[in-house]
Amino acid sequence: MIVGIIPARFASSRLMGKPLAVIGSKPMIQHTYNSARKSKLLDKVIIAVDDEKVFQVVKSFGAEAYMTPKECASGSDRIALVTEKIPDAHIIVNIQGDEPFIKGKMIDQAIEPLLFDKKVNLSTLARRITNVEEMKSPAAVKVVFDYHNFAMYFSRSPIPFVRDARTNLDRVQSAEIYKHIGLYVYRRDLLLKFTTLRPTDLEQIEKLEQLRFLEHGFKMKIVVTEYDSLSVDTPRDLDLARRFYDRQIKR
Repeated sequence: MIVGIIPARFASSRLMGKPLAVIGSKPMIQHTYNSARKSKLLDKVIIAVDDEKVFQVVKSFGAEAYMTPKECASGSDRIALVTEKIPDAHIIVNIQGDEPFIKGKMIDQAIEPLLFDKKVNLSTLARRITNVEEMKSPAAVKVVFDYHNFAMYFSRSPIPFVRDARTNLDRVQSAEIYKHIGLYVYRRDLLLKFTTLRPTDLEQIEKLEQLRFLEHGFKMKIVVTEYDSLSVDTPRDLDLARRFYDRQIKR
């Protein structure tokens, strides 16, 4: 069984109560849930919450919810706790709760490598960066990968660094620089193993949990997608999401 799990943490440091932030007439977590259900490969979608208010809202729109401890260190830890309660879940998809407009096709693209190649135990998405602002932004995590599409490194800095480029625009145009999209697909055993590992040096320096996989020698398949997603981390992001939604409604 392939299960999508959406971690929804209420006490976000940059946007308190983020799962319940209203976009249009619905809370953000409902938008994310509805988007995830458009996947053709997911057998089930579950929301992992840490707050009673969020739990009640999730139940009110008909989604399956699991209560998890507030002190979970990361979304992966929260997802692992839910996974332990679902013995039939062999492939787990970590769908970020703050991605209200994630496309079902993106989820399916990330799942496919695990269906077609038994040696692949972990996959994620990346999209080519086409503008200077995104290349320079620490919030847009960059990834470089090898000729077999396995991740080599993630960074908040622009990588690769194009030494001969004279301007930032030259860097974007002359090299393929990819933005990481934080949707992960794991085989069950790998996820449960990952959450027993201590945070690693590079992970703590960059503040990027995915580096823990690489530092421990796990291979992560990168699927290049043509689609983008809108992650809501700050009040400004929320305003952008509301405007995006309004434009979609008008269309």
